[in-house]
Amino acid sequence: MTSHVSGSFDVTMTPEPGDFPARQRLDKRYHGALQATGVGLMLAHVSAVRGSAGYVAVERITGTLEGREGSFVVQHSGLMDRGAPTLVIHVVPDSGTGALAGLAGRMGIRIEGGRHFYDFDYTLPA
Repeated sequence: MTSHVSGSFDVTMTPEPGDFPARQRLDKRYHGALQATGVGLMLAHVSAVRGSAGYVAVERITGTLEGREGSFVVQHSGLMDRGAPTLVIHVVPDSGTGALAGLAGRMGIRIEGGRHFYDFDYTLPA
C-alpha cells in the first residue's frame, strides 16, 4: 500500500569548488510527517536561452518518517525547457536504513510564495 505525506522544508545552497561551474552543497530541514535533515550535492547548468536549465543531485535524508527512524537516499533529475519544468526525485533502491529499510518512493517539490514544500509517495515492507 502506498502512503502519501506532505510538508515544508527549508534549504540552504552553498557553492562548492570543483570543475563544474554550478556545483552546490544542499542542506535541508524537512518538517511535517518527515522530520529530517538532508545533505546532498547538486550539479546544475543554466542555458543561454531564458528558462532552460538542468540539474542532478543526490541527497541523504536522515530522521523520522511518520515516526519510523532511519535514513534513505534520493536522486534528483530536473529540467526546465524554456520555462516548462520536469522534475523526478526517486528513492535510491535499497538505500533505506533502520526502520526505513526497504523504503521505495517518489518525491515532488513545490515552491509557493517563496516557500518550499514536498509531496512524498512511498511504500515500506510490512
